[in-house]
Amino acid sequence: MDPIVKNFDRPDQRPELPKGSAALVHLGDQTVVRGRLEPGWRWSNDWRPLMGTPSCKIHHTGYVLAGRAHFEMDDGTTVDVGPGDVYSIPPGHDAWVVGDEAWQTFDWSPASNEAREQAIEVGTKNAAH
Repeated sequence: MDPIVKNFDRPDQRPELPKGSAALVHLGDQTVVRGRLEPGWRWSNDWRPLMGTPSCKIHHTGYVLAGRAHFEMDDGTTVDVGPGDVYSIPPGHDAWVVGDEAWQTFDWSPASNEAREQAIEVGTKNAAH
């Protein structure tokens, strides 16, 4: 495999979703996302209507740069993440930004991720309008 170097200033994709933004770079069989979610963002309020699923179906693995987020799993389990935390959140959750600071994160996943691709498709259509 040859080395791959990309830059978030020139991402492969830049979908736009309500109260959030993302820059994606594809590195072979992995995708890395630099994401930002604004204060007041909540998956169930802002993105569920677009995604059409009862809860988020993306497995999130990442690192928090700034801000705080709260995750609530479908089974009621909760977890809070903040700056410096490395996390793995399985599919089947709601999430929201806690406090007045935007939540900024790096999140990575396999390149072939159906739930993530659906979110990108919705965000691409949203950015076009």
